[in-house]
Amino acid sequence: MRRAALAMALGGAGLGLFTGVAIAQFGRSPGDFSTTGSDAHRSSWVRTDAKISPAALTRPGFELVWKIKLNNEASQLNALTPASLLTSYIGYRGFRSLALIGGSANQVFAMDTDLGHIEWQKAIKSTPGPAGPSVTCPGGMTANVARPVSAAFPMSPPAARAGGRSFAKSGVGEADEGAVTLKEYQARMALPPPPPPRAPVLPPGGRAPGRMPNYVHAISSDGMLHSMYVSNGEEPNPPVKFLPPNANGQGLIVVDNAAYAVTTDGCGGAPNAVWALDIASAEVSTWQPVSGGIAGSVGPAFGPDNTVYVTTQSGDLVTLEPKTLKLKDVFRAGSEFTSSPVIFQSGTRTMIAAATRDGRIHVLDGAALSSPVYQSDVLIPGDKFTPGALAAWQDVAGSRYLLATTSNAVMSWKVVTQGDSMSLEKAWSSPELVAPLTPLIVNGVVFAVSSGEFLTNDAKMTAAQRAQRSVPAVVYALDGTTGKVLWNSGKTITSFVHGGGLSGGGSQLYLGTHDGMLYSFGFPIEH
Repeated sequence: MRRAALAMALGGAGLGLFTGVAIAQFGRSPGDFSTTGSDAHRSSWVRTDAKISPAALTRPGFELVWKIKLNNEASQLNALTPASLLTSYIGYRGFRSLALIGGSANQVFAMDTDLGHIEWQKAIKSTPGPAGPSVTCPGGMTANVARPVSAAFPMSPPAARAGGRSFAKSGVGEADEGAVTLKEYQARMALPPPPPPRAPVLPPGGRAPGRMPNYVHAISSDGMLHSMYVSNGEEPNPPVKFLPPNANGQGLIVVDNAAYAVTTDGCGGAPNAVWALDIASAEVSTWQPVSGGIAGSVGPAFGPDNTVYVTTQSGDLVTLEPKTLKLKDVFRAGSEFTSSPVIFQSGTRTMIAAATRDGRIHVLDGAALSSPVYQSDVLIPGDKFTPGALAAWQDVAGSRYLLATTSNAVMSWKVVTQGDSMSLEKAWSSPELVAPLTPLIVNGVVFAVSSGEFLTNDAKMTAAQRAQRSVPAVVYALDGTTGKVLWNSGKTITSFVHGGGLSGGGSQLYLGTHDGMLYSFGFPIEH
């Protein structure tokens, strides 16, 4: 299994490698799928994977690994949140690969993803409140759980090396540095030296321990932020007031010791706004659009300098200062935004892309928001982009792609760069899907979910009526460059998905459905 393989790798790597892994597990592990959209840029992109690739998906073996029923009562259509992953955790119980999931009944679950069993589960204490009055106000825990992430653009991974223990070395190091030093390991892997240590990121009142603990954060239905150890779910400090009670919170993310989320649909009397909580001081800041609500489904996205990017239903894309949420700049698209922004890197520039309801995609340079780099023509005549999020990824040849969803398909465009200008070329469109979710890209494979949810604008239709008319979800694997279907889950899944989404890492995918079932797909692990 993966934990045994990691132990063998540590044994052959020497103290230097162990130190690097220990830092990753007791601090931050930037390669994991930590929040909705995977990272602070909301890219939905897992850059590398040991087993998943377009070539691997053409061969048999990718299948259901396990499924488990979680003890969570759905609140109207609201059930399980996307999983936050920690694929190589070192804790007091040894090596673990964990998936952390929130449940609408104020539940948090930690799954051992190697073995497919519950590591721990916790019912978060929450002050009871009335259920939402409509399907748009489901009540219960609505926001995803999240682990801290960095907003910096990740470095390109070092090239894979042939052979077995490529890290092993028998030479003698410098005086007082041991036989195999961390400096030598970094040189062999062509990595830059580590940055100077930063002050520990702790919940309010926390004391600096000998080793940095790893936290998972959740917002209970009474609006309190809970910070729990990933090892056992215990809270070392009391929860902190964050959102109004019974608000429909979405897009929880923790960046630079600050938690961010958005509230929508006026649930619980909360304004449609962006919220920021400075975890150290417990100070809360808010930003509200002049009109309309916050657009998209995954909340704010972050540039590498922690600048906050938000889209609105009134057609504004705004930049906000981190933590204080003071307005910095505005771009007005002239049409309602339907997607959250996605951030990607182009040379030295930080690019922002978002979709509008009129079927266009807008691409902007974060340093010059008022002058769009590219505004597409109508990309989907006769149809509209559905509310959700874009995804962005780059193939091994360096070509960049943007993906968006319509009511019945996932569509992909190639980003063409010529000097400082950009344009989009249609790459492919998926087979017909039922209310597809934002796709997930893993090492060149696009995983698309036909959610099966019955969508309607009829406010009089109850959640139960919508559920009865929905159909089971199906997961599809597509070649990221051609759109060719490589695999699908068939009739494995027995319920639909609402408000959730795919997570991926460590050669497995995770999807929670309305009936409380959590599915894991991947290549089976030898135990």
